[in-house]
Amino acid sequence: MSLSTNGAGAMSGATGGATGRLSRTIRDGRFAVTAEIGPPRGCDAEAIRRKARLLVGWVDAANVTDNQSAHVRMSSFAGSMLAMSGGVEPVMQLTCRDRNRIALQSDLISAGAVGIPNVLLLTGDHPRSGDQPDAKPVFDMDCVQLVWTARWMRDHGRLLSGRDLDPRPNWFIGAVENPFAPPERFRARRLGKKIAAGAEFAQTQFVFDVERFERWMSEVCDLGLGRRTAILAGVGPVRSLRALAYIRSKVPGIHVPESVVRRLRGVPPDRVAAEGMQICVETIQRLREVPGVGGVHVMAFGYEKGIPEILERSGLAQRRQPAAAGLPDQQEGSDRAR
Repeated sequence: MSLSTNGAGAMSGATGGATGRLSRTIRDGRFAVTAEIGPPRGCDAEAIRRKARLLVGWVDAANVTDNQSAHVRMSSFAGSMLAMSGGVEPVMQLTCRDRNRIALQSDLISAGAVGIPNVLLLTGDHPRSGDQPDAKPVFDMDCVQLVWTARWMRDHGRLLSGRDLDPRPNWFIGAVENPFAPPERFRARRLGKKIAAGAEFAQTQFVFDVERFERWMSEVCDLGLGRRTAILAGVGPVRSLRALAYIRSKVPGIHVPESVVRRLRGVPPDRVAAEGMQICVETIQRLREVPGVGGVHVMAFGYEKGIPEILERSGLAQRRQPAAAGLPDQQEGSDRAR
């Protein structure tokens, strides 16, 4: 079977059978909140559960990263299982960097078999950016092809070989986009390819420049993409000037406007983290007013304990924890923000 995405858009209207908290929130048109959990560089299962417990009642789901930045860590599959045991609905990330199409389909089936309700599909960073730069990359598929494959498996119950899947999986399918990566004029159309392939939600890279993001969202909406998928804008607190320097120089496609740089450099060193938190809060508040934005994705690496404070100060109330994650419903407060 060809991996061409021609005609894949015909599947974009399917709803699938996904029943997790995140899919229900998005399909109901409510403002979604996701966060990120970085797995440990070791076999400490409690490290994942501990981070997950910090997020219970605050997020609809939490991404478990897949060897982020090409650094070896606990797998996203294992981390997703541990996050569920910690009380949070997981989003299992899956990159094309380390697997061929056989392994990718196998991992997708495995996620469906154990009840992982969401998958986020990425091409992945090249190994040369990681801790083992001599590792051989795979890239048998790219993210658009992988999204198409996952949608084909779910909606048609078939592998790429044509063989049947019985029973078929029912995960909610996501992709990523970086609005500020060059060439910017093609980024909305690039997202459109992923949506045509079958992506049902999309998380973006960090947004610090809201004005430029608004222009990108305007193009996204003009193309009709916001009606076909939920756009979750990436946000996060800058905790130090060292972190600011790293983001500006080492992470491709992130634009930090000079106004933000001046604010962070204009406070005493012991106040940078607090100012970074305030900037993140203000960014979320502004993003909630941008047409087409369906939620936020909060990335606070190593500072998951700060996410509830960020959300509360942003006006995003606690929410019910989903029974779909294997937990009884818990009333955690009002849903005024959604």
